[in-house]
Amino acid sequence: IAIAAALLVDVLQVSRTEWIVVISGLLVSFPSLASTYAYVFTADGYMLGMMLAVLAVYLTKKYKKGFIIGGICLAFSMGTYQSYLPVCILLCLYVIIQDFLTENVAKGTVSRKEFIKTKITCVTKYLVMGVIGVSLYYVILQVLLKLQGKVLDTYQGINGMTAIGGESIVGTVTKMYSDFVTFILKGNVLFNNVFSLVAVVIIGTLFVTTVACLVKERKLYKNIWFWIVTVLIIVVVPLVTNIILFISPNVGYHLLMRYQYVFILICVVAFISNYGKNLPVIEWCLLLAAIVLCFNFAVSDNIGYSNLQKRYEKTYAYCLRLADRIEQTEGYYTGMPVVIMGIVGDENFPSTDVTTDVTGNMIGLCGDFLCYNGTNYQDFFKHYLGITIEIVDQETVGEIYNTSAIYQSLDSFPGANCTQVVDGVLYVRTENELERSEWPDTVIVEE
Repeated sequence: IAIAAALLVDVLQVSRTEWIVVISGLLVSFPSLASTYAYVFTADGYMLGMMLAVLAVYLTKKYKKGFIIGGICLAFSMGTYQSYLPVCILLCLYVIIQDFLTENVAKGTVSRKEFIKTKITCVTKYLVMGVIGVSLYYVILQVLLKLQGKVLDTYQGINGMTAIGGESIVGTVTKMYSDFVTFILKGNVLFNNVFSLVAVVIIGTLFVTTVACLVKERKLYKNIWFWIVTVLIIVVVPLVTNIILFISPNVGYHLLMRYQYVFILICVVAFISNYGKNLPVIEWCLLLAAIVLCFNFAVSDNIGYSNLQKRYEKTYAYCLRLADRIEQTEGYYTGMPVVIMGIVGDENFPSTDVTTDVTGNMIGLCGDFLCYNGTNYQDFFKHYLGITIEIVDQETVGEIYNTSAIYQSLDSFPGANCTQVVDGVLYVRTENELERSEWPDTVIVEE
């Protein structure tokens, strides 16, 4: 992530120390990164993927043939995590806009024909980089699937990539716009209190002011292409930001998949710092607003980290009690197959998470407990309690869950009758208590 920050400020042409600090601060404090650290065992992989997405743009911009290596970097970025594709596209858009704002024509250093040719070349090389990256990713993916005899996992609907999932293209695009607006206004991430709200409003106002001053200074309002490009940007940015919804329409959008939103903020800050140089008031207001936003993000992150620590402690206490109940069950012995079904029951253990107002959308950092299935319990018991339990396979678990009258008659932990040995297998029920009428239609086998 440090390398990504260094590449990023170069791509954005930011050289002054205060703006480098602010941009780096936004990059490392945005809550999407905190959510990524909830999956800390893969955090290095995630950040490598993000760095490769930035590197793809850096190489394409820096070198004449850089779009080739840049495309390869993008392919490996997508191979690591597809959700960083919007990061690459947003940076490409910013660099193209930045290139179009050069004043060579106005100063008479190049002809209009040469200017147009240069700009077409600029746009083309980023498009080619993207085509190389996406195509290479798809080819490598298909080759690996063939070699390993595998198919794409169903997780997050990724096996339906490039399909619209039964929705029309219009429906999918509408969903992309709707999600973009909803996340910004109601996501409780970009701003979640009056301080962060004011900071975001100030940054937005300063951006509009800077654009207005630039338009007036260069008389861009007289150029029809300025208005066409402006409309295109407004239309395209929400689509680019949510392009993952086009690739996989049924995806469950976790916060760690929304890292690209901070790049919009970063690009806005970079734009104001680059084009508002003659307006000290704008610079000072921007600096203060960005610092407030960084601080607010950092506080939100630490609230999430605090809750994650409490989730571990509550899970530890819960599993210690559950392990004791298992070991006290009549007929149980170490090594006996165990069936643990159901997540921690909300009715038996009401929520004790006091951070919901902040962490509600921070998937991975919110909630009360860490175990959701038998394998989770098996790992937690082994690594944190020093206890070995043998979990039966998922197919057997499903069969027992759907057909066993004995299982359905059990109490939910910590009820008195929440465990029972049946035909050499220990049944453990941890889910909510439900009335028999609330059970789904199943085949009940009397035992």
